[in-house]
Amino acid sequence: MKPNDPWGDTARTARKSLGDVRTLTTDEVLTEFLAALSRSAHILRRQAAKIVRAILSNPRVKVIPQSRHSFLEGLDLYEQRGDKEYSLTDCISMKAMRSESIRDVLTNDHHSNKKDSISL
Repeated sequence: MKPNDPWGDTARTARKSLGDVRTLTTDEVLTEFLAALSRSAHILRRQAAKIVRAILSNPRVKVIPQSRHSFLEGLDLYEQRGDKEYSLTDCISMKAMRSESIRDVLTNDHHSNKKDSISL
C-alpha cells in the first residue's frame, strides 16, 4: 500500500474480517497496481514488485494469466458497456469473475453504487 493511502486501514480491517476466503486476481490487475506506483520513489517501486511476487507465489491466491483470449473478452465487454466508465482492466476482471463463478467483490472502485462490494 502507498503511504498515507486513505483506504489502507479499511483494506487491512476488511482483510482481517473476511477470514478464510478465496482470493483471485488477474495479471492485468497486478499490472495496473504496478503502473499506479511507476512514478513513485525507487523504494516504493521495489516494494510494489515484492508484493506482486509474493502474490504470485502465494498458494492461497489464484492469479489468472493474461492472454489474448482474456484481452478480447474484456474488450468485448468494454465495447458493450459504453454506458459505464469501466476500464479494460475492470472488464477483464469482471469476465474472470464470471468464469470463476464469483459474484461479490470487495472494492473501493468508484464504479460501484456500494462502498464495500459489488455483485455481478
